[in-house]
Amino acid sequence: MASAREMRLRIKSVKNISQVTRALETVSASKVRKAINAVTATRSYATKAWQVLKHVAEQPGRDSLHPLLAKRESVKNTLAVVITGDRGLAGAYNSNVIRFTAQRFDPSTGSNPAPVKYIAVGRKGRDLLIRRRKDVIAEFSNIPAAPTFMDVSAIGRLAVDSFKNGEVDEVYLVYTDFINMGRQIATVKKLLPLELGGEGRVEEFEQKSANGPAAAYEYEPDQKEILDEIIPRFTALQVYQAILESQASEHAARMIAMRNATDNAKELVGALQLAYNKVRQQGITNDILDIVGGAEALSAK
Repeated sequence: MASAREMRLRIKSVKNISQVTRALETVSASKVRKAINAVTATRSYATKAWQVLKHVAEQPGRDSLHPLLAKRESVKNTLAVVITGDRGLAGAYNSNVIRFTAQRFDPSTGSNPAPVKYIAVGRKGRDLLIRRRKDVIAEFSNIPAAPTFMDVSAIGRLAVDSFKNGEVDEVYLVYTDFINMGRQIATVKKLLPLELGGEGRVEEFEQKSANGPAAAYEYEPDQKEILDEIIPRFTALQVYQAILESQASEHAARMIAMRNATDNAKELVGALQLAYNKVRQQGITNDILDIVGGAEALSAK
C-alpha cells in the first residue's frame, strides 16, 4: 500500500488536474456559445442559396447547364474533404470523424470502390489520416475561431478546381453536424456533382413551406453567367457552413469531456482521501501500539 506522503502527493496532483479541466470547460462553454450563434446566423442564408440554386439547376438539360452539375459516366477517383479539429481534449470527437470516414470510403464495403484522395481540414484529422496511410493531397489548419468566408474559400476552390480539371469525379464533404449540446453526428455530404435532393435541414425547411406559393425568380443577365458564379460560391458556402458546424460540435464535445473529467477527478479525490484516511489511521494505530508496548516493557522492569 502507498505511504501517506505518496497519497497526499497524488491527491494534490488530481486536484491540480481538476482545476485545469474546470478552466478548459469554462473556456469551451464561452466558445461554444459564439460558435452556435455563428452557425445559426448562416443557416438561413445557406437555405435560401440552396433554394435559388435548386430552381436554376432543375431546368431541363441539367447535365449541359454547367460542368459542376454533370455526372461522370464512371467514377475513377474520389475526393473527400474531412473536417476535424486542430487540438485534442475533445473526447472522441476527432477519432469519430476519422472512423466514420474510413468506414464510409472503405473499398471492401463496395460503397465507394474508387481510390480516394483527402483534403484534411485540421491537424488532428491530418495526423490520423496519415497514420492510416491515406492519400492526403492538401491540409488546412489554424483556422480562426470565428472564420470568415474568405478564410475557408480556398478549400472550396481547391475542390472545385480538382473536379473541373478531371482529377476527381466526385467530391464529398465529411464533417460533424451540430444538433444540440449533447448530440453531434458525423455526416457525409456529396458536393460535386451537385446533388439536388435530401439535404437534411434544407429539405425540412422546404417541406414546412411547401403549402405556400411557389417562389418565382428572374435571372439577369442570363442563366449561364449566374451558374458560373453561383455554383462555385455555393460549394464554398457548404464548406464554410460545415466548418462552422464542426467548430460548434468540437467546442461542445470538449466542454462535455472536460466536465466529465472534472467530475471524475472529484470522485477520484474522494476515493483517494478515503484511502489516505485509512492509511493515516493505520499509522496512528501502529504508533499507539508501539507506545503501549514500550510502556508495558518499562513497567515490567
